[in-house]
Amino acid sequence: MDNSWRLGDAQALADHYPYTFYKPSPEAIARLRIGDLAKLIFEFDSDDPQAPGAERMWVLITDIHDNHRFSGSLENIPLYIKDLRAHDPVRFEARHIMGVQIPDPVSSLADKYLPRCFVTRKVLRDGEPVGLLYRETPESEDDSGWRILAGNEDPAYLDDPDNTAYVSLGAVLTEDDSIIGLLDREVGAEFVRDGNGAFIEQSEPPVSTA
Repeated sequence: MDNSWRLGDAQALADHYPYTFYKPSPEAIARLRIGDLAKLIFEFDSDDPQAPGAERMWVLITDIHDNHRFSGSLENIPLYIKDLRAHDPVRFEARHIMGVQIPDPVSSLADKYLPRCFVTRKVLRDGEPVGLLYRETPESEDDSGWRILAGNEDPAYLDDPDNTAYVSLGAVLTEDDSIIGLLDREVGAEFVRDGNGAFIEQSEPPVSTA
């Protein structure tokens, strides 16, 4: 009888969402030993509208066949998958691993761009490219200070709180990563995209949208 579940490809997700999806580096995976834990994505189909579509659970590594193939036993109790129980054997590959509990020697893009920013819905949801961005003094510890707009928002649009969001820089980069080379600039920096698609640095910051 076939399993009702399948392992999700964490590497494919990391390749598709490099700025928001953390996957352990090959160096971290190469350091895994028997007795370490690896987190995997157990995908499943369900008629339950409340079901999440996948359960992310830890597996205790019991054997390492090489740096890419592993055997282990499930450490969690599944909430939705009925034909999978705690301590059941699981075979998996490096591409399936989405988390480890050992230190990762390589920093990830997802971690680097975790700080948040204010961004308008035009950029984040409506597919418009970034046309204006500027950096203010951060308002909190997790605030990058960046304010990101399409550049054609009028005051009425900006006055509606439903038209702005406070999200990670990675979430914005997933939509438009043309700004990635500017994000290390200092507080007070401001850039406007010209008609050729290039970002031109400005001398005076615009009025805050936050």
